[in-house]
Amino acid sequence: MRRSAPIVVVLAALVAPAIASPAQAAPTRDSYLIKPSGPSADAVFPEGVATDGRFFFVGSTTDGTIYRGALAGRVATPFLPGGADGRTSAIGLKVDDGLLFVAGGATGRFFVYDTTTRQRLGSFTVAPAPSQSAPTFLNDAAVAPDGSVYITDSQRPVLYRVGPDDYATDGVEQLEVFVDFTGTALQYTPGFNVNGIAATADGQYLVLAKSNSGELYRVRIADRAVQKIDLAGQLVSGDGLVLVGSTLYAVERAGDVGRIVKVALSGDLLSGTVLQRVTDPSFDDPTTAALAGARLLVVNSQFGERAAGVTPDPFTVSSIPVP
Repeated sequence: MRRSAPIVVVLAALVAPAIASPAQAAPTRDSYLIKPSGPSADAVFPEGVATDGRFFFVGSTTDGTIYRGALAGRVATPFLPGGADGRTSAIGLKVDDGLLFVAGGATGRFFVYDTTTRQRLGSFTVAPAPSQSAPTFLNDAAVAPDGSVYITDSQRPVLYRVGPDDYATDGVEQLEVFVDFTGTALQYTPGFNVNGIAATADGQYLVLAKSNSGELYRVRIADRAVQKIDLAGQLVSGDGLVLVGSTLYAVERAGDVGRIVKVALSGDLLSGTVLQRVTDPSFDDPTTAALAGARLLVVNSQFGERAAGVTPDPFTVSSIPVP
């Protein structure tokens, strides 16, 4: 089935030089609280966030619980229970046309849900199955205007695709490899490789963030050609990506500092200029963002607290003006 192209809010790019240190955004009280429940209530450690313009969705990396909150409210509560359908971890999330797409990280699983009925429609897995010798990490997803969903794998050098007519499954089906990066301009190296992904509004291209090298890449969907985006020597260690017209917003964690990197891309997406790096007092190891009107929803993972073994603060999603 063909889907209508998403509405894209085009923002005028600010013409400014790249900024070495992050600018400080005005403090905001417009953050959302995640109200957890269950065995992992104190260990949500969220990573992905998505919105349909009315609700926002956040996933737990620990047990796969999906939380939902109203944009007009302040609190997100459990929407889909952790562990259901074999969903024991939720990383990247996307919402499109009443469907919620969930990437399952190291589990190698990918799910499709109806946001109205909460019914699982599709269940997918990588092949071969994850193992110590063949790890996987389904990290993020992007929905193109025709409804095709593209899924990144930070451990295996491939990009997966689920077609718009293939959402529903009877059981667990194998994910289709859309691009094998072997021999292309994008080469996998030790660490977390391709992470965030965004699709252009015209359905021609995908933009990928290779977070361990601070590089961005363009994939032309028609012929699957892969090219590096020239950032004139600047590095963007992107996690989640938001693409608005030709302006890219990348969530970047640099040590203890989380920030949004604003990049002006050329019309063909083969070059870009880093305009600014913006942080906010509410950020705490931000990972991913979603566009909600004139604001960005930024999920605070608190991965630093998890790594240090300390008790985390209440888990939140920041809401900041689009830089």
